Amino acid sequence: TTSAAELINRSMEMLTLNKQINQSLQAYSKAPQSKYISARTKEFRYASYMRDWVAKVERVGELNFPDSARRADLSGSLIVEVALYPDGSVRNITILRPSGHKMLDDAAIRIVKLASPFAPFPENIRKETDILYITRTWVFTSGNQMRSR
Repeated sequence: TTSAAELINRSMEMLTLNKQINQSLQAYSKAPQSKYISARTKEFRYASYMRDWVAKVERVGELNFPDSARRADLSGSLIVEVALYPDGSVRNITILRPSGHKMLDDAAIRIVKLASPFAPFPENIRKETDILYITRTWVFTSGNQMRSR
């Protein structure tokens, strides 16, 4: 038979485990909810936000095409990932695939910084997304243009 002391010990262990599980669930529920979008994203609310984001980046990119790249007649493409907070501020900029020209990679980072902050997330995105990751291919052409695709 099980003694009263053993039953009490088991009950205490179960309470401790239950408390640990609840703490883990609370920590998980507070973890930032991330959403990753790219040129292939079709869901309207995200595609619409990204379309406006791309338009701003391209406008700023055209106005701030690096003079040194223009003089060197550099061209290339790179893949950039930009993480945004709900207020439109930039959390992080990562070059996922470099262009092969540090000057162009640095220009992409500079263009994102110049274009920020971006529009705050609309309510239908904000309610389920704490960090939005936008991944795009950027193309710098020898015609002094910058395009995102």
